[in-house]
Amino acid sequence: MSSILPEAGPRRRRRLTAGIKESLRELTNQVSLLNHQVGTRLELKDVDLDCLDLIARDGPLSPSALARRAGLHPATMTGILDRLQRAGWIARERDLDTADRRAVSVRVRPDRGGEIFRLYAGMNRALDDICADYNEADLAVLADFLQRATAAGRVATDDLASG
Repeated sequence: MSSILPEAGPRRRRRLTAGIKESLRELTNQVSLLNHQVGTRLELKDVDLDCLDLIARDGPLSPSALARRAGLHPATMTGILDRLQRAGWIARERDLDTADRRAVSVRVRPDRGGEIFRLYAGMNRALDDICADYNEADLAVLADFLQRATAAGRVATDDLASG
């Protein structure tokens, strides 16, 4: 007669941790596919959409600061910014806060944001519905986890980009 013992603490923890990592990989993949569809609709390359998002969240930025954040070579960034500017997504402006008259900063043109928001509306609604199922304490834990996981991803990206 075999008895089924409850799964041991450390073993269960390893399984849960592995499940979280697998779920994060799948989420990353799904968000990447969603972003690709959004970029296709907007006629933007995936990397262009990524850089546009960085500018929207962290900008205005200098092209060199954006290249560092994106882990891209400055010459590559120039091509991306040229495409985004030609398509009317960004504006390059002289940086008046510096003595270097060549310095520019890049900002998103606010009149274009509605196009992007409409394409992400389905995902945003789904996330609102998911969050509605959690209490405030659960949401605080989830927010903390996601912020820490994002920071870990940023460090890993920076490490790969620098060496």
